[in-house]
Amino acid sequence: MAIRQIRVIGDEILTKKCKEVKEMTPRTRQLIDDMFETMYEANGVGLAAPQVGILKRIVVIDVEDGNQYVLINPEILETSGSQTGHEGCLSVPGKTGVVTRPNYVKVQAFDQDMKPFVLEGTELLARAICHECAHLDGQLYVELVEGELEDVEDMGEDEE
Repeated sequence: MAIRQIRVIGDEILTKKCKEVKEMTPRTRQLIDDMFETMYEANGVGLAAPQVGILKRIVVIDVEDGNQYVLINPEILETSGSQTGHEGCLSVPGKTGVVTRPNYVKVQAFDQDMKPFVLEGTELLARAICHECAHLDGQLYVELVEGELEDVEDMGEDEE
């Protein structure tokens, strides 16, 4: 495994739409392992492939609920409710902003063995799913911030 460089706001790759993953290859498996390692090293709870410079529809999430989530070609099927809170992003270092997201999300995706599954999440997991899936379409959370971005001394564990 290897730590990859996290691309930051201003990098054109973060504005591009990602391509679907057609098959699992050893290189894609390595990418997923590297994404987890990179995310943990940066104290994040989620990371999307474009954040490490790869235009593939792959997301990894760990909201410390005992699970590591790998979402390949995720598609949000359903959302409901709302939650408003501070959100950060590893690609927007040192900043946070207030964002309203659904409080419940149902997403369909493939796992690292390319087996389809459905994941339902609430609260932080729902926020992370929405945040990371937006990256796959070239969107950053800063487009949704209510008010101004704020400086943060230290990105907390609940930041993405």
